[in-house]
Amino acid sequence: MLRTVLIFCVLAAASVLIPFAYQSNPEMFDSQSNSAAEAKRATEPQLKLAAVPDKPPLQQPLGRKVLVAADARGHFTTSFKLNGRQVDGLIDTGATLVAINTSTARRIGFSLNQADFNQQVNTANGVIKAAVVSIDRLQIGKITVEDIQAVVLDDRALRTNLIGMSFLQRLGKYQVENGTLLLVQ
Repeated sequence: MLRTVLIFCVLAAASVLIPFAYQSNPEMFDSQSNSAAEAKRATEPQLKLAAVPDKPPLQQPLGRKVLVAADARGHFTTSFKLNGRQVDGLIDTGATLVAINTSTARRIGFSLNQADFNQQVNTANGVIKAAVVSIDRLQIGKITVEDIQAVVLDDRALRTNLIGMSFLQRLGKYQVENGTLLLVQ
């Protein structure tokens, strides 16, 4: 009987003291439980299971690539080089061709006269006259494409140069994800 009372008292004291000790020093208990778990793992056979991610990671392409972040309006504006000259513009998947204004055309070496504007093109602002040219080289970062068909429009009709599908379709890949445009050559 005395033995039973003694065991009961020890259990009662432990039930009071263990929570008190844990509140005053939880790191001691965590390290004890971690070491016990590690000891158990050491005796168990090791199984290597493949982890399945929640979302597959974006495949990192081989070759040259450029990332262009969207601006506040959601447009992909960037600096690029046309025939070696620095130009600013907008990457536009809705544009069939690369489109530059007459000021940019002069800067990159085109000498056009009014007779060269003999093609009609449909724009967001209606039908206008354009000159068709071939740009020797268009470069965005590490990506370079040569001999690209483009149109030249009057400065009043086109304030921002556009990089259209005549450039994009010659890339290995282009995609938009999380507000960033990935270009891969």
